[in-house]
Amino acid sequence: MSKEKIDPKLAYEKILKCLEAHHEMMKNAIPLIASENIPSPAVREALASDFGNRYAEGWVGERLYAGCKYIDEVESIAIELGKILFNAEFIDVRPISGVIANLVAFSAFANPYDIAFALSIPTGGHISHGKKTIGGTAGAIRELEIYNYPFDEENFNIDVDKTISLIKELEANGKKPKLFILGASVFLFPHPVKEIADIAKTYDAKVIYDGAHVAGLIAGGIFQDPLREGADVFTMSTHKTLAGPQHGAIVSWSKYAETIKRIVFPGLVSNHHLHAVAGVAIAFAEAIKFYNEYARAIVSNSKALAQALYELGFDVLCEKKGFTESHMILVDVSKYGNGFEVEKKLEECNILVNRNLLPYDKRMKRDYRAPGGIRIGVQEVTRLGMGKSEMIEIANLMKMAIIDKKDPKIIREKVVELRKDFQKVKYCFSSINDAYEYIRIR
Repeated sequence: MSKEKIDPKLAYEKILKCLEAHHEMMKNAIPLIASENIPSPAVREALASDFGNRYAEGWVGERLYAGCKYIDEVESIAIELGKILFNAEFIDVRPISGVIANLVAFSAFANPYDIAFALSIPTGGHISHGKKTIGGTAGAIRELEIYNYPFDEENFNIDVDKTISLIKELEANGKKPKLFILGASVFLFPHPVKEIADIAKTYDAKVIYDGAHVAGLIAGGIFQDPLREGADVFTMSTHKTLAGPQHGAIVSWSKYAETIKRIVFPGLVSNHHLHAVAGVAIAFAEAIKFYNEYARAIVSNSKALAQALYELGFDVLCEKKGFTESHMILVDVSKYGNGFEVEKKLEECNILVNRNLLPYDKRMKRDYRAPGGIRIGVQEVTRLGMGKSEMIEIANLMKMAIIDKKDPKIIREKVVELRKDFQKVKYCFSSINDAYEYIRIR
């Protein structure tokens, strides 16, 4: 837009009004986006600090900038807390996102045109694991040749036996895998890390475990322990079940430390968003203190919501396996429209979910714009203090919206009423301010 068509002062005021309006909206919504969470007030304080205006290129104690005394201290604390939290020999907290952490791992352990295995998008794979043809980070940026794991739809997991058969077919044609990428953006059950690690050893390949979604559950001592099960690297974003700021980290073994450090800087990161590093340090401290309880509450709520939705008539996937062992559930909503339509109907009611592909959507000629499913995560409502009774209430509100087709205005009023008693962040050291309170500092 040209300068003549926009008044800077009006734009400035509009931006700030939108920020405040967003906070007001979130106070009165049921947030069920599986890739989001609410950080503690202390993390928000870190994000507003002057750390965000500074540079600290390099490793702690080896900076290329002056003025890093306290930055170094905080990043050192983050490293030590991270090693404790994940029982790790090494952690680098400089990647600025989970995707960058993945790119670090791809760069550390593979070269362009090497063969890697990953889940396809419809079976839960993340776009950063994807093929070049779909613009995936691994394929399009690192130029890896991606093969998708055969998928067991009934058990919603990698089919290890069929994977071995596929690898043998490749080997017969002179091709050997270099990387096995585990982890997913639809991550209902632990992945077969040990089994895949055993295969990887046969081919001198490496295992990368993308734990972006389940890092908080792993921190709480549940779901699985990827490093002990055989992963070479555990990458993550830090803002999902691990309720920190939007940032990244990479956890590994000492033998890989120098390789990883060199790729992070100078290879992929210059300024590594120091205010977010401070927020990650606080989130790690909160996780050590509180996540044993928080992680278990998340999974309990996830199962409770899935069961309630199932009993109300929704087609929740994996009923025979107890629906889920993580923070998320997957629902086939094709009886009521497509995932996009259901997402929008729920949004009208102040219930926030996201549309999601189902493993069999491709066979049904559906794509990501109008998939057959929705993905639901309970980590944020759990952090607000909700429990099983609230999960049942949320399920009933979703039924009113989607199955009963009630007036969204009536449901919105019920959502606002439900949210009244859940305005503080739990499982943290201090929560003086409300979870979504808008704090002016201008």
